[in-house]
Amino acid sequence: MSKNTKQDPTPQGRRHFLKSTGIMMGALGGMALSRPAAAVAPPAPVPQNWDTTVDVLIIGTGFAGLAAAIEARNAKANVLIIEKMPLFGGNSILNGGDLSAAGSSMQQALGIKDSPELMYQDMMKAGNWLNYPELARTVADHSVEALEWAKSLGAEFDRVNYHGGHAVKRAHQLKERSGSGLVVKQYQKAKALGVVIEQRTKLERLIIDNQGRVLGAEVRRGYKFPDDASGSVAFIRATKGVVLASGGFSQGVALRQMYDPRLTDAFTSTNQPGATGEALMAASMIGALATQMDWIQLGPWTSPDEQGFGYIPQFVERVVGYGLMVDPANGKRFFKETGNRKERADAIIQLGHPALIIADKTNTLKMVDEGQMNGALKNGSLKTYNTLEEVAQAYGMPVAAFVEQVKRWNGYVEQHLENDPDLGGMIFKDASPNITPPYYVARLWPRVHHTMGGLAINKDAQVIGFDLKPIAGLYAAGEAAGGVHGAVLLGSVAMTDCIVFGRIAGKNVVKAS
Repeated sequence: MSKNTKQDPTPQGRRHFLKSTGIMMGALGGMALSRPAAAVAPPAPVPQNWDTTVDVLIIGTGFAGLAAAIEARNAKANVLIIEKMPLFGGNSILNGGDLSAAGSSMQQALGIKDSPELMYQDMMKAGNWLNYPELARTVADHSVEALEWAKSLGAEFDRVNYHGGHAVKRAHQLKERSGSGLVVKQYQKAKALGVVIEQRTKLERLIIDNQGRVLGAEVRRGYKFPDDASGSVAFIRATKGVVLASGGFSQGVALRQMYDPRLTDAFTSTNQPGATGEALMAASMIGALATQMDWIQLGPWTSPDEQGFGYIPQFVERVVGYGLMVDPANGKRFFKETGNRKERADAIIQLGHPALIIADKTNTLKMVDEGQMNGALKNGSLKTYNTLEEVAQAYGMPVAAFVEQVKRWNGYVEQHLENDPDLGGMIFKDASPNITPPYYVARLWPRVHHTMGGLAINKDAQVIGFDLKPIAGLYAAGEAAGGVHGAVLLGSVAMTDCIVFGRIAGKNVVKAS
């Protein structure tokens, strides 16, 4: 360490030191150390007067924030949640409604053999072993508990789905086919418990004392997205602590380009407009350590023929392992349909043009919810054709090559193979040959979907500072936290992650002194 670095205790000094020396985060889960005195200098004076005082302040009204609020309120804390957007729910309310749980009663009833250890191994493998092991294991070990907790609030799950990269079907789907089926229940429960929820209130910065402890926040009440000058400044004191459950930064084009310059505004996002990452930057300004920020996931199941998240992801993720994905330039399969999100997105982008996914009537009606399918048919992102020849002609594919490819896939299905010998894709036992018209077809082109990076946390959801110790009074959960998923988030694990660490944060922030 240089002499100058030793004399510079500010967040900027620590950032420079870690950047210049290349120090990487290690296993943070077991840390229970407190921050030393004068670890970080306040970026601005503590206000003389606070406009509002609560025990716990939570930023964000998605799965994680509402889970934290419920648990903190159950522990008798006075809780305030702020949400910068006019509507509650964030990305969670747009979520497809799948919660990954390993070893549930629903799986057992279907004869699916699963375990937290298998889920953990799937997470680590997909994450290229960059996941912080203790964080990933915490999610897997508490996954069934998260499912049962959601059910206890009145959420109803009626199907177990498959998502690419998992070894088995373990995505428990809400009957609403969207995250609203849980978020609304969480919101109602939080309100019933007496949690105060303010919308149109934006976090401006976190406020700390001269020992680096988080005291509260400067906010802007009456905020009208995206006008940063709107509303009026107020100061909220949080005597126990602050929980950041503000989501990621998939819509923050400038911020995401700092970590991956390729992700210009030419790549749209599945996220709600407010997923811009200011809360992450506010935490960084007081010395919080961000990790793995350059791992930004593109969803391989979005269509260029509809906006945002849309309907097509529900169609795609239900028919992988039943239908086939092809390159329209030659009519042939090019990558395994059941690969994880990054693998498939990279493969599609490598083509340089949208791919196609096809399934016949039998497989589609067996796997896809009618409401989702009708929405996609109505907006034109999902189309139907009476023959394979019509499909080929509609997308300019070589007819003979495409028809032969479908027959080849059908042959593997008829042989009841578990994996196709060409690309290694999984074939599910209840799959049928694609021979029954109409044939359902969608075009695919990736959109920015999830930012795996975020604030470094330990297994207690405490945010880690640049001295590699927990920042007193600051917790994070959900997409605001990094390290859980490594290089790749497996589909349906985000919902589990939000609930598991949201609950942990809510319980632990109340214990803070």
